[in-house]
Amino acid sequence: QVQLVESGGGLVQPGGSLRLSCAVSVTIFNSYTTTWYRRAPGKQRELVAQITDGSIINYADSVVGRFTISRDNTKNTVYLQMNSLKPGDTAVYFCNARRDSISLWGQGTQVTVSS
Repeated sequence: QVQLVESGGGLVQPGGSLRLSCAVSVTIFNSYTTTWYRRAPGKQRELVAQITDGSIINYADSVVGRFTISRDNTKNTVYLQMNSLKPGDTAVYFCNARRDSISLWGQGTQVTVSS
């Protein structure tokens, strides 16, 4: 059964750091484009960071210089290192793995940035 499981969310003070992980149980993981999205209360879902199957990396302007996406193809896992967190980063973070017509989503992990 294909699964995609996120972890690593939590409550952190402004300026703090968190690392999110997304484990994807698929074959040929490196053929998938993996993306972190987030949805803040009252807002639409937005792309945060992405690594394509060709290892091209994209970031939302709001996280450039603060967030880093990476993946370990030997562990079928994609990570999102989040530094210098701000209250505006508070959201549910979702991982997506996509290839051709296949699009896999996790259940999301809550990130709350508050003092």
